[in-house]
Amino acid sequence: MAASFLEVEDVKTHFPVESGFLFKRRLGTVKAVDGISLSLRKGEVLGLVGESGCGKSTFGRTILQLIRATSGAVILEGRNLTALHGNELRRARADFQMIFQDPYASLSPRMTVFDTLAEAIRSHKKVSRREMPARVAELMSKVGLLPRAMKKYPHEFSGGQRQRIAIARALAVEPKLIIADEPVSALDVSIQAQIINLIAKLRREMDLTLVFISHDLSVVKHLSDRIAVMYLGKIVELGTPEQVLERPLHPYTKALVSAVPIPDPKRESRRTRIVLAGDPPSPMNPPIGCPFHPRCPYMMEKCKAQVPPLDTWGFDHPAACIRVPEIHAQAT
Repeated sequence: MAASFLEVEDVKTHFPVESGFLFKRRLGTVKAVDGISLSLRKGEVLGLVGESGCGKSTFGRTILQLIRATSGAVILEGRNLTALHGNELRRARADFQMIFQDPYASLSPRMTVFDTLAEAIRSHKKVSRREMPARVAELMSKVGLLPRAMKKYPHEFSGGQRQRIAIARALAVEPKLIIADEPVSALDVSIQAQIINLIAKLRREMDLTLVFISHDLSVVKHLSDRIAVMYLGKIVELGTPEQVLERPLHPYTKALVSAVPIPDPKRESRRTRIVLAGDPPSPMNPPIGCPFHPRCPYMMEKCKAQVPPLDTWGFDHPAACIRVPEIHAQAT
C-alpha cells in the first residue's frame, strides 16, 4: 500500500449562529462538516457527491484552509495544514489550489487573462518580466486556449473558455493537489464533456491528486478512482465507482443511484426509482443517532440512538449503516 498523500483526520467545520449586534446571543451551531476522516494516495482522484447543502463545498474549502476547521487535522505530505498561519500558510498554497464552480465570478472582470495568470505565477514563482509572456502562453496552450487571446478580458470569452482560464490559473503554481468544486455544473452539456476530458488529460500529464465535487454521478464515475458519498456533513459510503454505483450498500446511495437515468428505455422502464420521504434535516439541528434515519426506509429503533461507524460490515467497501448485511441480503 502506497503512503498516503493527503490525510484528513476527524475534521469538523462548525459555524456559530448568533443574533444581536452589540450583545450577541448564540442561537445554535451549523455543523457543515461533522467528523470526516479519509486518505488519498498520490495521483488519486476522489469524487465527492451528495445533495445540495450536505457540506461538500465546505469540506473542500476546509481541506485548502480557505475555511478553517473547528477541529481535526488536514495533513498534506506529512505537513499539518491546520497548524499553519500567515506567511507559512501562504507559501504552502503553492502545493494546493481550487477550481471554483462559477468561472465568471471567480475571475476579476478588470484583469486580462495575462494579468490573471501572471499574478498567480508571481505569487509563488520567480519569473522575470521578459519570461512571463512565454509562461502565460504555455499555460493557455496547455488548457486549449490560443495565446493570442491573453490580452482579452473574461467577458470576451464563453463559459467554457472562462473555465479553462480558471483551470490555467490553478495550474500556474504547479500544485500537487486540486479541489474542483463542481467545475462543469454551470456549463452547457457539450462544453462539460470538453472540460471533463481536459481535467482528465491534465491529471495524467501532471500526476495531479484531485478531489472532484459534483452532483453528476456519471461525471464522477468517468473521472474518479474512488467515490465518497456525503450526507449531512458525514461520509456515508466510500469505494470504487463500480462498488458505489453498481453495488451500493447505504440506503442513501441506493436512492442517489436510482435517480440516474439509464440510456436504455427498456431497462429504464423496468427499474424502481427510490424516492426519499421529506427533506434533509437542518445541519443546525441534526437528528440524534444516524443522520439519515428520518428518511430511511430501513430505519429501526436502534438507528435513532446509535451513530453508525463507516465500516465494511464484511463487504469490500465501507458504509455507515448498521443494517448493511440485511439490506444486501434483500437485494440479492
